[in-house]
Amino acid sequence: MAVETTLPVSYRSLLRVRGLPRIVLAALLGRTALQMLSVAMVLFVLERFHSTTLAGLAVFAYALPGVLVSPLAGALLDHSGRVPLIRLDYSIAGVAVLLILLLDRIGVLDPGLLIGIAVLGSLTSPLSSAGTRTLFPVLVPPALWDRANAVDSAGYVIAAVTGAPLAAVVAGLVGRPAALLATALVFLAAAASLVGVGRLTPLRPGGSLREVPGQAWAGLVYVARNPTLRGLAVSLSVINLASGLLIVAVPLLVLDRFHENAAVVGALWAVSAASGGVNAVFAGHRGSQDRERRMLVGGTLGSVLAVLLLAFAPNVLVAALAMLIWGGSGGWMDIGLFSVRQRRTDPAWYGRAFAVSMSLNSVGSPIGSAIAGPLLGPGLTAGLLFGALAALISAGICILMVPPRARLG
Repeated sequence: MAVETTLPVSYRSLLRVRGLPRIVLAALLGRTALQMLSVAMVLFVLERFHSTTLAGLAVFAYALPGVLVSPLAGALLDHSGRVPLIRLDYSIAGVAVLLILLLDRIGVLDPGLLIGIAVLGSLTSPLSSAGTRTLFPVLVPPALWDRANAVDSAGYVIAAVTGAPLAAVVAGLVGRPAALLATALVFLAAAASLVGVGRLTPLRPGGSLREVPGQAWAGLVYVARNPTLRGLAVSLSVINLASGLLIVAVPLLVLDRFHENAAVVGALWAVSAASGGVNAVFAGHRGSQDRERRMLVGGTLGSVLAVLLLAFAPNVLVAALAMLIWGGSGGWMDIGLFSVRQRRTDPAWYGRAFAVSMSLNSVGSPIGSAIAGPLLGPGLTAGLLFGALAALISAGICILMVPPRARLG
């Protein structure tokens, strides 16, 4: 559990938290690679196989298997040192992307192999996504949590600002396989950045590895019985249907409706990310105590407006405004989400509860990408209207299921 200190409540104090700067760097590189992958993979599949449906399925395969194994990943995070497990995931992700490129290079890559490698690369993903997130409340004093969460959210933003445009620019100037190669190298750089970082002690004695399956089940039960985590799982999984849909819809919007190039795809995601970062830092400075649910609902309603604008966008400028609103809404939601999850989770359950909760929260994204082909096939507008409806339903679920105030779960 994070220890109390006399550090001033400021962003500068985070630099003095032992181990935090290295963790932030690794998380930034890993998230940048993930942002690059979402754009690079869609562009690569559209060029290589000319299939919107396969592009969505590839994104789906890179995400959903990790969700399914998240209880085991969370149990391992609570059982073992987290830094080596985070490093392992980044290494596997980089090698998986390199394998896709190798098979394509020798001419044997087919849709089955592509999806199979994506599934294998996804299986360890909760180790890094949940692992880095659980280290923040462990390393950072509670008085600095909101600011640490803002920095963490800003890390997602910086990753999106740099990752999506970088992949799009490399794809446009050098080639779409080159964008995947750059993605693999950033994953491996994330793994390398953790070399020499000592094992961070788990919150509780690890015990025998034979206990891990039982601990994984206990993590699922804990999340199911925790009213806040349960409500977040349902609400955020629904809005993330829209998020997954946009991963495929934005490139189609730019390439097919506006007849622009791949670099514009990256620019739109950069606008979204920059807006999210500014809003997250502002929200983190204001604090979120007892306002978390209002922040989640407000951000969700902003997302509804953004997707509606995208559905009817006549040009790139309107699409950019929509992405500005989408990103800003997401940044506001992030602070509410990160804070409420930390405050309402017993520290002894951080690894298991965060891994399960984060995976359940995001499960809608790969599903949204998987169904993007059928939804967007009849027309972009109709598919995006489905995304707006999902976001609106999510806001209602949040109001009904997430308690405005609650004790530690």
